[in-house]
Amino acid sequence: MVKVALLVRLEAKPSKEEAVETFLHGGLHLVEEEPDTLCWFAIRLGPATYAIFDAFPDEEGRRAHLAGKVAEALKARAEELFVEPPVIEQADVLAFKLPG
Repeated sequence: MVKVALLVRLEAKPSKEEAVETFLHGGLHLVEEEPDTLCWFAIRLGPATYAIFDAFPDEEGRRAHLAGKVAEALKARAEELFVEPPVIEQADVLAFKLPG
């Protein structure tokens, strides 16, 4: 069951778009190791605007993700890749559909 989520908004620095996309592709490998990250999407919203959406069964799963490897890597590369620090919004999931 999915109860909580995160929406992380990212704005790439000029000429860093390709590096951001490579970083986001690499994030998938890291979240595959997180059993409570039920879904994870890295998306492009515009030429330099990106987001990550992920969902969890409970607050404990969300906290574990925020303390995990993807969050650590995001913090480590934020100054290099992004115009401003990532904007992390916490959300409650009202309805969902997942495969299986």
